[in-house]
Amino acid sequence: MTHHPLILASSSPRRHQLLSMLGIPHRVQAANVQEIRLPREAPAAYVKRLARDKARAVAGAWVLGADTTVALGEEILEKPADAEDALRMLQRLQGRRHDVLTGVCLRADGMEYEATDTTAVYFRPAGEQLLRAYVATGEPLDKAGAYGIQGYGAALIERVEGDFFGVMGLPLRLVLELMARAGWQYDFGANR
Repeated sequence: MTHHPLILASSSPRRHQLLSMLGIPHRVQAANVQEIRLPREAPAAYVKRLARDKARAVAGAWVLGADTTVALGEEILEKPADAEDALRMLQRLQGRRHDVLTGVCLRADGMEYEATDTTAVYFRPAGEQLLRAYVATGEPLDKAGAYGIQGYGAALIERVEGDFFGVMGLPLRLVLELMARAGWQYDFGANR
């Protein structure tokens, strides 16, 4: 089957990096979607809705939208407002489990294919000095839950149960599954 040009409806450098890592040809076009949680909206429904809204906001035959958030129960930890907010989030996460949820929506030739990934992440106990040092790196300031598992934030993690790539922002197994359902078989970049 001829590959359609895939558009990634996201400005996330991590999502772009993950698609590139698999050799999936794509171009980036950020979706202009307000990320506002609806009253009583569950975290899984929230990321699913935002992924769908992002996929729908960008024109193209094949568009991939995704959204990731961190949840402590029903509470969502978005990107921190500032360094103190990041520290507060990290203090709440240390020594306990939280969920990272990523919604993915592939709009392909007028059809929509959706999936949601939930991965359990356990932080190891960490003192305030270590958390402040991490915040000082600047890394947590643009990430949901105030950490990046693929960077310095890895030092805070005890273990992960689920999809590591989902925690990075794009569960690759789900993306490949949605692409296959839409008729685009992955070929390890052979048909670039």
